[in-house]
Amino acid sequence: MREVVIVTGASRGIGAATARLLGARGADVVVNYRSAQAAAEAVVAAVRAAGGRAEAVAADVGKEAGVLRLFAETERVFGMPTGLVNNAAMVGPGKRRIEAMDYGVMTAVFGVNIIGLMLCSREAVKRMSTERGGKGGSIVNVSSIGALTGSPRAFIDYAASKGAVDTATVGIAAEVAKCGIRVNGVRPGMIDTEMHARVGMPDRIKRFGPTMPMGRAGTAEEVAQAIVWLLSDAASYVTGTFIDVTGGFR
Repeated sequence: MREVVIVTGASRGIGAATARLLGARGADVVVNYRSAQAAAEAVVAAVRAAGGRAEAVAADVGKEAGVLRLFAETERVFGMPTGLVNNAAMVGPGKRRIEAMDYGVMTAVFGVNIIGLMLCSREAVKRMSTERGGKGGSIVNVSSIGALTGSPRAFIDYAASKGAVDTATVGIAAEVAKCGIRVNGVRPGMIDTEMHARVGMPDRIKRFGPTMPMGRAGTAEEVAQAIVWLLSDAASYVTGTFIDVTGGFR
C-alpha cells in the first residue's frame, strides 16, 4: 500500500525536512502551508525530485474550515491518508515573561498548536480507523522539549501548548490502539531552523548550540528521521510514546 502522508506546516523547517525524506522513500506527500506558497512549492519540487509524489495545500489548521479543506484536498488528489504529521505550530513574538503575555497571542498559539492538532487527528482517525472501514495508519505529533522544561522567561505559552500536545498524544493513542492507528510524538530540543530568526533571536543557535550536551544544535533532518521512523512499519509495536531529539538536553 502506497503511503499518503499529510505534513502540516511543511513549507519550512522540520515539516519541510520530513516531507523531503518521505518523498525519498516513495510516499505521496501533502505539503500543507498557511501563507508561504513559494516555499511550499519548492518542497513539493524536492519531494518529486526525490521520487515521491507531492501536492501543496494551503490551509490554516488553526481553523476548522482549514482542516476540513486540507483533508478533502488530500482525498481528492491522493485518496485516503495513511499518515499524519502534526507539525504546524505558532510560537509568538519573541521572548516574554508571563507578565507580558497577550490574550490574543496566547489564544492563537493554543488554537494552532493543540486545537488544530486535535482537529487534524480527528479527521485522520475518521479515515484511518479500521472500525470505520479504514486501513489503519500512523500519527506523529511534533511536541517540544519545552513541554518538559516549561520554557521559563521565554515561551511559557508555547511550552504549555506542547504539554497539552503530549497529553493528547497519550490519550488519543490509547483510544485508537485497537483501530489500527498508532500515535506517537517527538520532542525536538534546540534545532537549527529559521524559527529562531522569526521570533527575533537570529543568533540563538550560535550562542546556545555549543552549550548542548553534544556540543551543537540539532538539524531538521535529524528530527525528520525520528518522525519518519515512527510513521513506518519498523515502529509497528510503538504507540503512545515519545522520542526526544535533544542531543541529550533535559
